[in-house]
Amino acid sequence: MYFTSETSTDGVVEREFTVGGVPGVLWTPAAGAGPLVLMGHGGGNHKKHPAMTGRAQLLLAAGFSAAVLDAPGHGDRPRTAHDDREIAAMQQAMATGEPVGPIVVRYNGLLAEQAVPEYRAALDALLEDVPGPVGYYGINMGTAIGVPLVAAEPRITAAVLGQFWPEPLVELAKQITVPVEFDIQWDDEHIPRESALALFDAFASPEKTLHANAGKHKQLPRFEADSAVRFFTRHLLAR
Repeated sequence: MYFTSETSTDGVVEREFTVGGVPGVLWTPAAGAGPLVLMGHGGGNHKKHPAMTGRAQLLLAAGFSAAVLDAPGHGDRPRTAHDDREIAAMQQAMATGEPVGPIVVRYNGLLAEQAVPEYRAALDALLEDVPGPVGYYGINMGTAIGVPLVAAEPRITAAVLGQFWPEPLVELAKQITVPVEFDIQWDDEHIPRESALALFDAFASPEKTLHANAGKHKQLPRFEADSAVRFFTRHLLAR
């Protein structure tokens, strides 16, 4: 791991880094690093998207550290011709009212195959600077990456996930037994309600909680981020 920049503002230390050439950012409280929450950003976003920095602020205020990587083809990582084709296909489907799910599932599945080993390598390095235990927080594409990551990574002991299709993830979800909080939008125009419920149902976790809110795909309430912090506090701090 190579730290490429460091800033400190209002009690928060932000350090950008690369690990194996993959760019990421680590936020820690200036008073000392707390348990680590890995985060996964949504499709079309990046490691310092406002959703990521906002969630990080809430986590740090509760005593956590937080880190996120740019997913393949996102942020400071180059896009390939394949990325461009898949993004164009998604945009066309949305413009014409065709189902976007099959394209997102296919594309995000390929990204996850690359991102999961990248996150595990980053975790190896991050745990030299910040303490465990470790949680994972990722919605939408963050769930496409997060489910296979949590299934493969025994150091992750709690996860907040949601808003993704079940088809590529059900068998992996059946391998997950750590506590899970799962968000869905009841009126999601892209992910049918029964599909969202099927993925939640597949988790083998003895403790799992479904948060269903009225609204469309992009209307996930901001208070769900507060709920995620309380969830991680219960499972990573209250030990």
